[in-house]
Amino acid sequence: MGQLILDGVVKRFGKIEALRQVDLEVRDGEFFVILGPSAAGKTTTLRAIAGLEKLDAGRIVLDGEDMTDVPVQHRGIAMVFQSFALYPHLSTEQNLAYPLREQKMARRDIKRRVQEIAEMLGITHTLSRKPASLSGGEQQRLAIGRAIIRQPKLLLLDEPLTNLDAKLRHDMRAEFKRLHKELGTTMIYVTPDQLEALSMGERVGVIIDGKIVQVDSPAELYDAPRDQEVARLVGDPPMNLIPGRLRRNGAGPSLELPFLEVQAADLRDSIAAFEAGTEFLFGVRPQDLKLAAGDDRDGAFDAEIAITEPQGDITILDLKVASEVLQMVVPEEEGARHGAGEEIRVRFNPRDGRLFLKDSGVLVM
Repeated sequence: MGQLILDGVVKRFGKIEALRQVDLEVRDGEFFVILGPSAAGKTTTLRAIAGLEKLDAGRIVLDGEDMTDVPVQHRGIAMVFQSFALYPHLSTEQNLAYPLREQKMARRDIKRRVQEIAEMLGITHTLSRKPASLSGGEQQRLAIGRAIIRQPKLLLLDEPLTNLDAKLRHDMRAEFKRLHKELGTTMIYVTPDQLEALSMGERVGVIIDGKIVQVDSPAELYDAPRDQEVARLVGDPPMNLIPGRLRRNGAGPSLELPFLEVQAADLRDSIAAFEAGTEFLFGVRPQDLKLAAGDDRDGAFDAEIAITEPQGDITILDLKVASEVLQMVVPEEEGARHGAGEEIRVRFNPRDGRLFLKDSGVLVM
């Protein structure tokens, strides 16, 4: 079991409110990811769950039991830190065995359990070696092993891949998913990397300024961010957000962008209820911008390529469009045919866009 509920959790450091009325439910056996920018409250959330930070308000409930005031060692929770936090003077075997010795487990059972975990994580060849002689990946596996060896109800992972190189991060993402499937333990994984969040999480909770602002599946989070901050955070490159204003004329309501007028009837949902002059941000993914024919006038617009960014199988084009800078993603072979300073014709389907109120940032459609 490992169902977790955060109910109105508040944590302050002096006058700074690090967590603001955080409400969250993590399902039993779920791989849940908390995504947020630097200083958003991600690590503080994990430390509060683990009992390393005392709450100023709210409750933490694990499997129906209020853990708010339960000491760290009695919560049945394990945590893997960004720094690994291994004992440098102990071998891999001794690091793994340490939590079990603290629990007064029999020596024979400790040896069996250490061997099981080492085999599961592929570090049996390091059992006699100390952390300083291990690679980054081996140290990461050892830190995970020491956390899971006690069979916790809940495993907390605080940006565990930050100190690894790109190739190893990719490999370890797959390793975490394999381990989760094998163990069935509820896991909460914290990261500022939206690629990690979308590729690993069964559900993702976005935290901004100490508040959980959206919890959804990766697909829903990408397709329907609830406000402009989530739209900016999720996606690589992030969603283009273009200022627009509602116009009303004889042809019916329309959304006036700096470089294009979009008829309201062409949008995903109606904006007829809003007053003329209402200011919006129209969000369109870089992948939804398309090259248009030079003589295409219907819904197309001119843009100047400012920068080309080859990314392997794709190329990112930074475009100057009127007063705006937009990003566009094209296939590698298409990007190779265009260069900085070139004028191109671009279009998008208005129904692919999302509309946010400019003042509040809230999703309208």
